[in-house]
Amino acid sequence: MTVDERIAALPEDRQAEARRLDAIFRDVTGWAPRMWGKLIGYGHYHYVYDSGREGDFLATGFSPLARQISLHILPGYTEFPEIADRLGKHSRGKSCWYIKRLADVDEAALRDLIAAGLDDLRGTWEVRPT
Repeated sequence: MTVDERIAALPEDRQAEARRLDAIFRDVTGWAPRMWGKLIGYGHYHYVYDSGREGDFLATGFSPLARQISLHILPGYTEFPEIADRLGKHSRGKSCWYIKRLADVDEAALRDLIAAGLDDLRGTWEVRPT
């Protein structure tokens, strides 16, 4: 499935949000998206854990889900409290930030979060464009 096909498969209200998020992520990262399963990702990195497990994953991205949008701000090691305070309504997972609607968050804070997440990731792994 392509990014356009993924977005087109969403309900109309989610399509508009996904298109806006795509524009935001493209603008902040400077990269075109690619699909990572059901995730729309920008950039990628190769990781190798102490256990020897290794792989490749998106550097940042999002997934428009039925009830919420997951923002993938990786690797999830940093809390970014100043940005979180400005972001608006959200909840957190380990490396995901969840919002119900794009209208619930401050776009400038979202842009800062994407950039800060990439900077944090670059401190651990080499990030490459998609």
